[in-house]
Amino acid sequence: MANPTITTKKNIPRAGAERVDAHDKVRGVTRYAADDARPGLLHAALVPSRIARGSITRIDTSAAQRVRGVRTVLTHENVGSFDTGGFLMGGGFGFQSFYPLRSAQIAYRGQSVAVVVADTLEAAREAAALVVVAYEATPFVATLDAPDAEPLAQTAVLPQPMFADRRVGDPEGALAGAAVTVDLRYTLPAQHQNPMEIIATVAEWEDGVLTVREPTQNAEGVRHGLARQLGIEPAKVQVLSPTLGGGFGQKNSLQSHTALVAIAARALQRPVKLVMTRAQLFHNASFRPASRHHVRLGADRDGRLVAAVHEIDQQTSRHDLFPSFGTEITSRLYGIGNYQGRERLVRTDVQTPGYMRAPFEHPAAFAFESAIDEMAYALGRDPVAFRLANDATADPLTGKPFSSRHVAECLIKGSETFGWARRTMAPGSMRAPDGSLVGWGVAIGTYKAAVAPAIATVRLNTSGTVRVAVGGHEMGQGMRTAIAVTVARALGAPVAAVEVALGDTRAAPQHLTAGSWGTATALPPVLEAAQRLMEDLRKNAGSTASESGVTALALLRASGRPFAEAESRRRAPGQPEQVFGRLTGGLPAAAGPVYPDFVGFSFIAHFVEVRIEPTTRRIRVPRVVSVADCGAVASPRTARSQVEGGVVWGIGAALREVSEVDPRYGGFLNADLAEYVMPVAADIGRIEVDFVGKPDLRLNALGVKGLGEVAMVGVAPAIVNAVFHATGKRLRRLPLMLEDLLDS
Repeated sequence: MANPTITTKKNIPRAGAERVDAHDKVRGVTRYAADDARPGLLHAALVPSRIARGSITRIDTSAAQRVRGVRTVLTHENVGSFDTGGFLMGGGFGFQSFYPLRSAQIAYRGQSVAVVVADTLEAAREAAALVVVAYEATPFVATLDAPDAEPLAQTAVLPQPMFADRRVGDPEGALAGAAVTVDLRYTLPAQHQNPMEIIATVAEWEDGVLTVREPTQNAEGVRHGLARQLGIEPAKVQVLSPTLGGGFGQKNSLQSHTALVAIAARALQRPVKLVMTRAQLFHNASFRPASRHHVRLGADRDGRLVAAVHEIDQQTSRHDLFPSFGTEITSRLYGIGNYQGRERLVRTDVQTPGYMRAPFEHPAAFAFESAIDEMAYALGRDPVAFRLANDATADPLTGKPFSSRHVAECLIKGSETFGWARRTMAPGSMRAPDGSLVGWGVAIGTYKAAVAPAIATVRLNTSGTVRVAVGGHEMGQGMRTAIAVTVARALGAPVAAVEVALGDTRAAPQHLTAGSWGTATALPPVLEAAQRLMEDLRKNAGSTASESGVTALALLRASGRPFAEAESRRRAPGQPEQVFGRLTGGLPAAAGPVYPDFVGFSFIAHFVEVRIEPTTRRIRVPRVVSVADCGAVASPRTARSQVEGGVVWGIGAALREVSEVDPRYGGFLNADLAEYVMPVAADIGRIEVDFVGKPDLRLNALGVKGLGEVAMVGVAPAIVNAVFHATGKRLRRLPLMLEDLLDS
């Protein structure tokens, strides 16, 4: 096929209601934590460690103290005692268990060793640069490949069922007897989230109550973590995070600096603001850990997968064991009866890695879906047909039914929209009119359909305003819009009349919003509360109750009551009532993918075209078609935006993003947006999004499943598979580099 003609049809859902916060955002009305610029606000700056591991032997703050406007310099010598907030994955509240300034210990390069507070930001930063620190350095491990790096079997060091190896059947025996096998290794680097809104904290005390304004995905966890650290009652702490300028897992828990800002504010009796620099974000917040993957697949001559073994080595910190869950999805991508998933953790001297969009699923799918493509070619099978032939009818690990699974619809609809039938199988067989090599690739992705407990309150006033309070955080994903639309429909109210309180510990218990469970968690109790409110009004309205189209407001006014209010408490299928104790205590309480009667996942299929300039080997992605199975689509406009954003992330992960580590000194070298390369508008072609749109009523009454994370899963392998189709060269390391293709 010398010159493929590219034609596509659009299968885009009805746009739906516009974002309820759209006008405020574009007019600059929306306020973020760092926008606080009130008179009397003090400013804080961090002093970073210059070594990767060791201890402080001397710290001199005298020059810093002499800078005009400096109010205090906190170090481990004068900050006073404060407790640890604990590690999120160890029963605590923080992204790591290590909290700077509690001792002279240095755990990683860039760690905060002092905090300067001054009248102005300029004075604080000037003084921070004048703090002199002497260290005693000790040997450190910077990378997975360092000579002293020691892999630890996850199942041995974290002996809980959720961290165990995944096994079904006899994978080694089936591999030995397979007609065709592939044995492959894949490498992924560390990566950092770079939300537009940098991490910031404003802390102030009034009458013994601490108020913290901070962009967080877990206001309740921050509240309880701070209470533990400062030795006060949680009732004396309130955390406000109504809007985030992006989170992506980086803001999912208590940060290591937040208590220090609160301590400074209490000592100085003034509000204190700290805004991290971009470079400090690379060293003082979580990130996606580096990982290595070994995938072995076996198939029979008829193209049926008979065995798979997926082994993962993943980076963690020395002070925490951040677990890997990559095999949770690769064990469920296909109906493979013999599967083994093993995961190992490698201690390195960094801050604890954490959850970055599709944290384990993106790397795991890159490795597994690349290997699936290699197996398809080893068998001489079309990659789409091969995937369809190996679709699962039930969960391979548990034997339980899926709550819903429409992988085949995703693949079929996507292939039709993309024009896959015009693809020629042979690598290097398609070219564009300008001579560029053309490659078409496909991959699927999946992500658990998790649900957390939530308490929602809906209140209608005679003025017509509706106030909704529920646990959840608006990170730009459109949660506020989905809630407002749902309540407006239930009450017959204008969307503009619905005010949604999110990220506010004063309004409702705020469960961590992450893992694509935000919508599936918040919408069911919100809808139920609205329906209860409507039922209560109808019950007391007399003859008007049966009139068609009667709104909640009309019923309320007819009743003569000043307001009506209803509450709903919802939890995941199979969760006990006691789970609400974890919710109100700021601890994670999400369930899934395995429920008592079924297993829940969202799914997606990505079809990607790449064009490769024949001389420079520059890779471009002119178009992508993505079809998602996320249950009912609650808000089509924001759902489509979620998928588009996930695809852009996947393009960045495949072609641009890497956090470079210097093994001599530790830390991250390219800690800014000049050298941490991300895709820009010119890198992004046409992205077409479609949805299966079938409600998953087993999971919840609305039939919604998660979308934000699954949108990214599978994009990178689809790109890599397309590059192979264009060039005939298999690349097994991300990001792809021009030099990887120069000899092809």
